[in-house]
Amino acid sequence: MNRRKSLIVALLCVANGAMAQSVEDGLKDLYYGKYETAKQNLEKVVAAKPTEDKAYYYLGIAQLGLHDDAGAAATFQKGLQAVPTSALLQTGMGRLDLMKGDAAAAKQKFEAASTATEGRDGDVARAIADANTEIKGGDRGYALSVMEKLLNNEGRKKKQIYNATAADYIELGDAYRYLGGENGGKAITSYDKALELDQNNAEAVLKQGLVNYNAKLLQDAVNDWTKATNMDPNYAPAYYELYQFYITPTKAQLSLENAAKYLEKYMEVVGQGAGKLENEYNLAAIAFYRKDYDAAINKTKAVLPQTTEGNKGKFVRLLTDAYLQKGDTTTGKQVIEEYAKSVGDAKLQANDYKLLSAIYQQHVTDSAQEVVNDSLAGLYLEKYALADTAKDVEKYRNVAETFKNMRDFKRAATWYGKLVSDFTDEQNTGKVQDMFFKGTWEIYAKEYDKADSTWGAFAAKYPTNEALGTYWRGRANMAKDPEAKSGAAVPYFQKFFEIKGEEKVNKPAQLMFPYQYMMIYYYNKDDQANMKIWMDKVLSIDPNNATVKAIQENLENKTKAAAVKPAQGNKK
Repeated sequence: MNRRKSLIVALLCVANGAMAQSVEDGLKDLYYGKYETAKQNLEKVVAAKPTEDKAYYYLGIAQLGLHDDAGAAATFQKGLQAVPTSALLQTGMGRLDLMKGDAAAAKQKFEAASTATEGRDGDVARAIADANTEIKGGDRGYALSVMEKLLNNEGRKKKQIYNATAADYIELGDAYRYLGGENGGKAITSYDKALELDQNNAEAVLKQGLVNYNAKLLQDAVNDWTKATNMDPNYAPAYYELYQFYITPTKAQLSLENAAKYLEKYMEVVGQGAGKLENEYNLAAIAFYRKDYDAAINKTKAVLPQTTEGNKGKFVRLLTDAYLQKGDTTTGKQVIEEYAKSVGDAKLQANDYKLLSAIYQQHVTDSAQEVVNDSLAGLYLEKYALADTAKDVEKYRNVAETFKNMRDFKRAATWYGKLVSDFTDEQNTGKVQDMFFKGTWEIYAKEYDKADSTWGAFAAKYPTNEALGTYWRGRANMAKDPEAKSGAAVPYFQKFFEIKGEEKVNKPAQLMFPYQYMMIYYYNKDDQANMKIWMDKVLSIDPNNATVKAIQENLENKTKAAAVKPAQGNKK
């Protein structure tokens, strides 16, 4: 799943007083996903107290939530002009560096901010960790070390002891969660600690759902997100997470009805706080999910000219998809191509590539153009799969199946191979099937040596399926020797029958391949005794087999010719 807008929260760790309460109001809005409201409140704080660096920082975060990257940059810079020594705003600038792909510049700013605060400022530590977990290219190990340093009170004097907040443990849990693998349990434990400090913290429960989702425990994830909405019915991010779950195009998740339901609930709870553009997009999305494509197109086109640069992509993707679903591929192609050209390849996202691939997969009557389109469809499909650094089994399988449907068997085999090689058995529980398809499509792609290797590995890796692997290894070698002259497939078919493969692969149509191959091989060897054994097996399946008739006719002709030659010799 595309893990969507980040839940950037660093709650309830501000100083006391009237001004702090105002900053706290902005933080509360951020917690509930009300970026527009947070922006408005924090702008008032900045106006009232131009040296409040926390107000500038969280105002910038609100603007990033509204996809106003330029506005956030201006806010951080303005804040640094007012408070040049602010480690928190320095961290904000580092976040922007990461978003631009400049990890080195970001790390330099983070290190400077951490050094200036001796790693003991909760807001700064969380800001550094959050940037490195949520943003592509961030250093997740560094995020964990920053939070561990903050929370480690060993050797500190009493007055230096840091009292952890629920927000700290949530950020620690995020670092573990993004590191993945065995760290999932540590993430759950960290979120539990947050709940010990704040038993009504819906964010902690939501993020436990993300851990379960990453572990493929889908129902547990849905239960967690539902629990979060029950704990706090006003916690909009949980409804948004459920919406995102149901728009994910997998068999286990996709439900446009549920997606529309939870998106409507999200809009009801978040109100105007998410911002006008966000609401307009959501209304268009609901129309799309209900298959009212004209309404989705009209709503999107009306608001598209007003969108910020950072927000434009999702409007373009929705508009393109609406045209595509409506059957107007030409207009959809024009929309997405113009967007791709305007932003450049580096700024395209996974779903941009997916739409481009879908568009070029559409049939055209010009055969030459169809060859070009197939090539582009394949190119964009692979870019879609590789766009995210986090590998996803379902995405890879979707790519493999799409190449299969395009009859691009070579690339289908390649992607089924990636499903086998790029994931552990725990990550991909369907490897037996994937390896089967890898070998099958290698045969269809005429990559017979690769297929031979695949089926040999298949038989060795899965002993209970040895007969199946041996059978298909024979088929791969049979394809290399279609006239059955070299006998390349003989050793494998012989082994197949020795291990009683006929009992496991007992479909007549499948058994006909080795029967006929062995028959023709022994015919070519002029070994009629062995040939007859396999000929009888062929005839047991197909009494009128054309190949048998041809062989019998050839043998009869040879017999007649042999009888005629001695007679002609006597005449001489």
